[in-house]
Amino acid sequence: MLYDKHKAEIDAILAKYPSKRSALLPMLYIAQDEYGRLDRDSIGEVAEILDLPPTDVYEVAGFYTLFYNEEVGKIVLDVCDDVPCCFCGAEELVADLENRLGVKAGHTTNDKLFTLRRVKCIAACDQAPVLQANLEFHNKVTPDKVDTLLAELRSEIESGKPISISGRFAEH
Repeated sequence: MLYDKHKAEIDAILAKYPSKRSALLPMLYIAQDEYGRLDRDSIGEVAEILDLPPTDVYEVAGFYTLFYNEEVGKIVLDVCDDVPCCFCGAEELVADLENRLGVKAGHTTNDKLFTLRRVKCIAACDQAPVLQANLEFHNKVTPDKVDTLLAELRSEIESGKPISISGRFAEH
């Protein structure tokens, strides 16, 4: 299923590494984007493709906070709520997003478009408050900028452009 749908991409990834095990993170990105989360079945598929025990795949998927074991929206909004961001308006930003999206932090909108999360340090303290939308940084985000940001993100979704909750399509 996963291999059949993404054969060319998976084969290209596997060709980069002398050991299949080394392709684990890129394979998890593909699985998470395909299924919206990493559950028992998707982890089993990755393990089978890489000839690994499923427990080895679980260990890696469970270690990283950007792999989700529960379904998330098409866009994951991570708002840094560490001290510098809080001093610069992160609490107000979270409250505004909760109000506009109609969900509390830690939840997904009913239309499955947005998941709002509080996270610790995104490492851009000088740009606080900071928000990441599917790993894309948005700096100095204040409530007056939220409408424009949400409209741009909705437009991306509607455009049909590939969207990756794992950052798989991020430019380096």
